[in-house]
Amino acid sequence: MTSGSGQETGQVTGTQDKDYNLIWFTEQCLSNALRLETYVRDAERDGDSELADLFRKAQAESRKGAEQGKQLLRARLGG
Repeated sequence: MTSGSGQETGQVTGTQDKDYNLIWFTEQCLSNALRLETYVRDAERDGDSELADLFRKAQAESRKGAEQGKQLLRARLGG
């Protein structure tokens, strides 16, 4: 969330950019995992196992990213 001038925008958010970015990344991974569940179900309903498998793989990667993000958040933010 750095501005084009290279200055930190933490004074606006109250959170250092790198922490904000980690929080955003973790939330996006979790959001993707949820959304992909719908896509898997849609593909399965239509009998498209190839597409369902693709979405399952993407969902697994999103979960992995979310777990890594949560671990870093716990370590860095003291939770």
